[in-house]
Formats: sequence, C-alpha cells, structure tokens
Amino acid sequence: MDGRRSERNHPIIDKQSIQTITMRKEHTDRQTDPMKVIFNYNDVFFSFFYDDTESCTHRSHEYAMNYVYSGEMVLDNGSEEIHVGKGECVFIPRDHRITLYKRPCNGERYCGIFLMFTRSFLREMYTKTNKYRQQTQVPNWSPGVLKLPKTAELTSLFASMTPYFDPEVKPQADFMDLKLQEGLLALLHIDPRFATALFDFNEPWKIDILEFMNRNYMYEFTMEELAHYTGRSLATFKRDFKKISELTPEKWLIRKRLEVAYSLMKEGGRKVADVYAEVGFKNPSHFSTAFKKQYGIPPTAALS
Repeated sequence: MDGRRSERNHPIIDKQSIQTITMRKEHTDRQTDPMKVIFNYNDVFFSFFYDDTESCTHRSHEYAMNYVYSGEMVLDNGSEEIHVGKGECVFIPRDHRITLYKRPCNGERYCGIFLMFTRSFLREMYTKTNKYRQQTQVPNWSPGVLKLPKTAELTSLFASMTPYFDPEVKPQADFMDLKLQEGLLALLHIDPRFATALFDFNEPWKIDILEFMNRNYMYEFTMEELAHYTGRSLATFKRDFKKISELTPEKWLIRKRLEVAYSLMKEGGRKVADVYAEVGFKNPSHFSTAFKKQYGIPPTAALS
C-alpha cells in the first residue's frame, strides 16, 4: 500500500452490501465477513464493525492514527490494554504488532477512521516544506502506542470526515491528501518530537533476535515477518539465528511455548484449557501432542 495518489477507486457495495473492501487497484482485498465494511480512500480508511466477537492483528510497516467515531476499540500489545472510546484517537507506530478489538458500546456499533502515513507520503511532506525539516532538530523519540489528547485540530479534522461514512459520498483524492496533511500537522502540534520518528527514513537497526522472540513467542509469525521485525533480510535472519540456536526458529518457538506452559501449570496451577492458547497453540490437541513429545508425559500430569 505504498503507492501514491495517482490511482483511486471508488468503493463498491454488492447486493448484500456487507463485506470488507479496499479500493486500491494494486491491493484489492475482499472478504465475505458479513459483519464488517471497510472503505479505503487513498490511505484513509472508514470502517464499520457490527459485532464484538473477533479480534484482528495489526501489523503495518507504516505509522497510523485511529479515531473512534462510535463504539470502542481495545488495543492489546501483550503487556497492557489501551481502551479508546468514542471521540478518542490513538497513534500506532510502524512495524508494531498489536491485537485490536473493535466493539459496539452504549448501543452504538463501532465506526472508525484510520489514517495511514506511508513512507512515500511522509517523504513528500518532508521535502516539500522546510517547517517539517526544522522540527526534526528536537531530540530523537520512539513513541509506542499512544492515546492522543483531545485537541481542537483533531476534533476539527475528524468532524470534517464523517460525511464519508456514507458510501454514496465519495471524496476526491486530493481532498484526502489534505486530510492526511492535517493529521500529520495535528500530531506535530501535540508533540514536536513526533517529527523525529515520522521523518526517520533510515533502514531499521537490527534488534536482538532472542529478545524479540522471548517477548513475542505466543504470536504466529512467518520467517519473513520475523526477519522484518528484527531489522534483517530473510537470508541474514537465518544466518544470525543459526549463531544463537541449534534449533530452527519454528522449533525454538514451540519449545519456548511449551516451557512457559509447563511453568504455568506446574507452578501456577493453571489448567490445560486456560494455557494452550495463551502460549500460542491453536488447539489443545496440537498442544498435548507437542507437550508429550517434549516432556514424555501428557500436560495433565504436570498438574499433579
């Protein structure tokens, strides 16, 4: 979704009128989930969620802001939950993995507006205006997920965008560009240090592989994702991992999950049904098979 503004498609609602839709020719994603509708106008997303039964995993290589127009959103990064209510907005850094729950609240379905700041957009803004370059002179800052304060700029920005929840009202591409610029300025007015993060176009530094995997062992990653999130090419990731473990990354993750599960059951008295999903297994059968292979006993024996 790094393409810029030359291509723009309008949303299409089929006869059932309920599906997930993104509007870029180069990235069209249609799902038949009957409980969601999503429109993408040039990296500005308008979303409707009608139920509260599922979560989604946010993994993006771009910075973003998410405004809750109605309902509520809960962001879970594994160590804390951030609740974002009606009229509130949250900043999400790039290359950040987080679980999102979008739910009805007080009788209102979830509706939200999601602004995505691509590298190409940010680079364009940086080269276009001296003001942005001047703001990078403040000390470096690496913000995590942040609930943003309510400001007049944010309130005005999102109030001006609410007419586009109506699929019959289609904004012009250049108008959406202006809204992204407004969102960018709103962030910089909240804290000038955002500039040092948003306008950092360097390649990410390598981070410690085992530190990352020990923090995130419970999640499902492809090899490509593990490489990306630790700042490496796939070939470099494989080479570096061999230096720190005789196991493959997949086997390392399984062993780590089993070790944590064993500790939770043996020392914490937790039940199998409570543990297997928490540590990253998809079903109790797979967990039991892997546990017995690792420890020579069924998981229920660890409770005794």
